[in-house]
Amino acid sequence: MKKDIHPDYHTITVKMTDGSTFTTRSTYGAEGDTLKLDVDPNTHPAWTGGARRLVDTGGQVARFNKRFGDFKIG
Repeated sequence: MKKDIHPDYHTITVKMTDGSTFTTRSTYGAEGDTLKLDVDPNTHPAWTGGARRLVDTGGQVARFNKRFGDFKIG
């Protein structure tokens, strides 16, 4: 490897939104810094599934079921 072209890789602490922490190695900041997350797997809808529920009162799902409800494969 060439010298002086790679970033400094060191230990940091990551603080989750619920206050829990863990230690990892990163190029973020300097040795011993703390990275505070605004969004993490505990809070982001992509990981939690979100608070959305499928509520369909005669909409697309009902039309689909009416059209293809008795469709059987094989």
